[in-house]
Amino acid sequence: MRVKIFPLILLSFLGALSFAQESAEETMKKANNPLADMTALNFHNYYVPKLSDAPSDAYLNNAWIRFAKPMAGGKLLMRISMPISTVALPDRFGGVSSTSGLGDVNAFLSYNFVSESNKTMGVGPLLVAPTASEAILGSGKWQAGFAFVAFIANSPTFQFGSLITWQTSFAGESDRNDTNLGAFQPFYFWQLGKGTYLRGAPIWVFDFENETFHVPIALGIGKVVKVDRTVFNLFIEPQYSILTKGTQPQFQLFTGINLQFLKKNN
Repeated sequence: MRVKIFPLILLSFLGALSFAQESAEETMKKANNPLADMTALNFHNYYVPKLSDAPSDAYLNNAWIRFAKPMAGGKLLMRISMPISTVALPDRFGGVSSTSGLGDVNAFLSYNFVSESNKTMGVGPLLVAPTASEAILGSGKWQAGFAFVAFIANSPTFQFGSLITWQTSFAGESDRNDTNLGAFQPFYFWQLGKGTYLRGAPIWVFDFENETFHVPIALGIGKVVKVDRTVFNLFIEPQYSILTKGTQPQFQLFTGINLQFLKKNN
């Protein structure tokens, strides 16, 4: 039986549609800005029922808990991400064997060299720690690299941006393979009014060490609701990989709840 982490995300999303509130234009812009000058707590889930070059009953589920905290008057932003994963693969007995647990935790420190009301850009170091509870859930390697983020909000109707990351191993278990990974994540948001928006945030992943990759496309829907000084951003987003090499996600369902905590002067 496949267990999906975060089934309440979908129920919460549907529930949010029933108590829509008018959101200010600035709130809508900041709700999807990964570099917004606000403390944030995100709960994301990728359910992958279909993998390329894999048996039909293999599946993955990757849940992420992300915490972001601005510092130095918003010029710096620290983001820590913790994955909780399930990997289900066919075993030698003809069934499916699943393994669940903690994955490799990563941290990113962004220096926001552009911080304007309609444009934010940041760059900084990225560190991945080998914290996985099971070998199959992590790399067994310490990894370091960089991340670059840009978010453009010139229009109240359409906002877009991208996240580019690269990481490689430098220490860890000697019997595990080295890592060399790059990723490009375009993201785009169309505001439909009253807090509802269309969205896409697929992640194109390139494993240079193993020469594998997957390039998904995505289109989903989201809802932003402001309650007191907390902004709730709920969304559901199907993604389909148009290019793959190796065992990669072919189809996945990305769901999430983002919480932003406004400052007292907002």
